Amino acid sequence: MFRVTQEIDFCYGHRLLNYAGKCRHLHGHNGRLLITLEAAELDSRGMLVDFSDIKQSIRTWVDNELDHRMILNELDPIIPALRQFDEPLFLIPHNPTAENIARLIFDLTRDRGFPVIEVSLWETTKSYATYKA
Repeated sequence: MFRVTQEIDFCYGHRLLNYAGKCRHLHGHNGRLLITLEAAELDSRGMLVDFSDIKQSIRTWVDNELDHRMILNELDPIIPALRQFDEPLFLIPHNPTAENIARLIFDLTRDRGFPVIEVSLWETTKSYATYKA
C-alpha cells in the first residue's frame, strides 16, 4: 500500500450548541487538516496522487469555503444577526465540532474522487479529531 498525506492550514470560527463549556461562545481556531490518501497501485507517473491535484481541488475549496468563516450548525439562532453584518458563514447540519468538520472534509475529498482513508483536524496544537473510512 502507498499513502500520501497533505496538510492544509486554515483559520475558522465556530460555536457549539447544547454545550456547557467555553465552546458555546463564538471563538476561533487555527486549524490544520491532515488528509491521507491510500492505494495499492501507483499511476503511470509513479504517483498515488499528484500533490498539486489535491491542492487545486481540496485546498482551494477549503480556502474558498472555510478559511476565515464561521462554521455553524444551520439551526444556530445567531445566524440572522451575523448575516445582518455580512459575516462569512459556512453552515452544516450538525454541531461544528472538530469531528464533524473532519468528516465534512473526508466526504468532500472522497466525492471528488480521491482515495481518502483518513482526515484529521487539529483544532489546537494539542487536540485533534480524526474521521476514517
